[in-house]
Amino acid sequence: MLHYAVVFFVIALIAARLGFGGIAASAAGIAKVLFVVFLVMALASMLIGLIRR
Repeated sequence: MLHYAVVFFVIALIAARLGFGGIAASAAGIAKVLFVVFLVMALASMLIGLIRR
């Protein structure tokens, strides 16, 4: 999940550099959502690991 967030962030940076503002904004938004999903899943995994232990 984190890999895809980084990929979309890089796409956003490249698109912004080339002047494609709409594509850059969309890619950045997708990267933010994927990063938040990654954080939630990582925290849930850590909590489940602590509870099972």
